[in-house]
Amino acid sequence: MSKLAVVAAGGTGGHMFPAQALAEALTARGWRVVLATDDRGALYADKFPAEERLALSAATAKSNDPLGMIRAGFTVLQGVLEARAAFKRLDPAVVVGFGGYPALPALLGALSQKRPTVIHEQNAVLGRVNRFLAPRVDEVACAFPTLQMAKPAVKARAHVVGNPVRPPVRALYDVPYIAPEVQLRILVTGGSQGARLLSELIPEAVAKLPEDMRSRLKVFQQARAESMENARKIYRNAMVDCEVAPFFRDMAGYLRQAHLVIGRSGASTCTELAVAGRPSILIPLKIAADDHQRFNAKLLEEAGGAAVCLEDELTVDAMAGALNALLKNPERLARMAEGARSVAKPNAAEELADLVERTARR
Repeated sequence: MSKLAVVAAGGTGGHMFPAQALAEALTARGWRVVLATDDRGALYADKFPAEERLALSAATAKSNDPLGMIRAGFTVLQGVLEARAAFKRLDPAVVVGFGGYPALPALLGALSQKRPTVIHEQNAVLGRVNRFLAPRVDEVACAFPTLQMAKPAVKARAHVVGNPVRPPVRALYDVPYIAPEVQLRILVTGGSQGARLLSELIPEAVAKLPEDMRSRLKVFQQARAESMENARKIYRNAMVDCEVAPFFRDMAGYLRQAHLVIGRSGASTCTELAVAGRPSILIPLKIAADDHQRFNAKLLEEAGGAAVCLEDELTVDAMAGALNALLKNPERLARMAEGARSVAKPNAAEELADLVERTARR
């Protein structure tokens, strides 16, 4: 029987999409995969190639809430016991964690049984769960070379493999960027948090662009459901062709045709922009834990692939000015595309799968 890997990931797209990419790579190599996540993660798991899903008890609490932390501790302990029982039945050759509190019981259960373990950090800042696990697991993989908040010993042994992306996005690495000539296509992605700001500000900024530029625009915008109609109205009054939806499932298709992307700087977004080689304006989420989105954006910014606007400095006029400066300069957009692609790691899923297999053999 083929070997089995347990992939444990927190319940957000940022954790689940890289986990799915690894699972697909392992499945292609003949592995069986079991997914450990929570109910939120299940929302992203409709195409996850797992033969079984483990719903392990997990919880988190704020450090200033002692009672909440005690309750969370008991819940995690219950999840560890559930993981140990499941692992005795499944006998996984390796357990791989992608961060987020739902991954914690699975990794602690594996460590208590001395099973091979790997963790992967998607962001430029080591997250809380991975920060706790990093000194204890067999191998640490990460997406960004600047692993903030990691102890020197952890940083020294970390494998910089990049962030695994889904195959349709990986295919864009081989698709050249073509600078705009007539139509200008902008893709606006909202992110799971802080999407309201972009939903409301970007249409108003686009409406301030010169008329001859607006007439050439096609905007594809993710927006909160309650903001969609107002966004459409602003675009319509500005005579801008638009497509506004709460979620774009074919993100690779939209990235392929985009001349410029505006969005948050979550790990998945930054990784996909680099692999696709698309210029961007990034607005780091101000309330992101440990300011990790600003550190994520820094890699693309320093490579010349992105312009970064901080929330405290963001206004409609400032965004309109940034858009106007980029859209009227196709040569600069092309250079930004090259800069973004220069820091891409398109084979991250395969490199991580190699590391997982090596760890399992040990």
